[in-house]
Amino acid sequence: MDANYLPFHDNPSKPEFKVPTGAVDAHCHVFGPADKFPYHPKRKYTPCDASKDQLFSLRDHLGFERNVIVQASCHGTDNAALLDALNTAGELARGVAVVDPAISMEELKEMHHAGVRAVRFNFVKRLVDSTPKEAFLSVAEKIKQLDWHIVVYFEAPDLEELIPFLKQLDTTIVVDHMGRPDVANGVEHQDFQRFINLMAENPNVWTKVSCPERLTLQAPDYSDVVPFARTLVETFPERVLWGTDWPHPNMKSHVPDDGNLVDVIPLIAPTEELQRKLLIDNPMRLYWNK
Repeated sequence: MDANYLPFHDNPSKPEFKVPTGAVDAHCHVFGPADKFPYHPKRKYTPCDASKDQLFSLRDHLGFERNVIVQASCHGTDNAALLDALNTAGELARGVAVVDPAISMEELKEMHHAGVRAVRFNFVKRLVDSTPKEAFLSVAEKIKQLDWHIVVYFEAPDLEELIPFLKQLDTTIVVDHMGRPDVANGVEHQDFQRFINLMAENPNVWTKVSCPERLTLQAPDYSDVVPFARTLVETFPERVLWGTDWPHPNMKSHVPDDGNLVDVIPLIAPTEELQRKLLIDNPMRLYWNK
């Protein structure tokens, strides 16, 4: 573990908000354990171990039924820890992999059997080395054959340059963490409006209204992020997902309490109908009903 790395909360609170039965935590990770699943030699950070058993314990503690486990950059394209967690969870988890462009269809089919339903393209420069767009397009062509979708991670200032590429992806696209807007700029800022317009003009684009802990300027009070997430939930109720982002890699400001994160949900999805779509209907349609 890096010397300045903040480990995840070891005793998260029980949320006051009771999630509906069947709720899905649609963005979380497993790290290691490193002695069994080593971290990638070219990783940009070394996290603390965060095992599948710890993740599933948190799932039960928070009241969720299922997880969507996302491959993180510290494991590179070695998805062994992810696949191990999926094989343990069975129907209670699905996965988002990171793959090499040279991957074979046989390997992708094996991942599909384990529960993988998407690949992730990471454009956050501080986390990954630059990858040619042609490599991503090659992967996109392969995964379409399995009816998978693509998860993309970028920061708000980079969206304008990425839009032409995103429009080349002829599949469902899920944008991590609302495209990481700068909340200091407000909902009306051109960067966030550009993201809203992208979703409005492209019905294949979804987003995760997650990670207030990463976006807030007033941790652990996340109220400054609520208007962004609520705008997306109310504008695109059929195309939003939510997740804890456990174990919160690379946090600098504070250690998030996952119970407090769950208590943000009714602030961004204020009705039972919106909560059901956000936490059950949408993730089940995207990850399980295919």
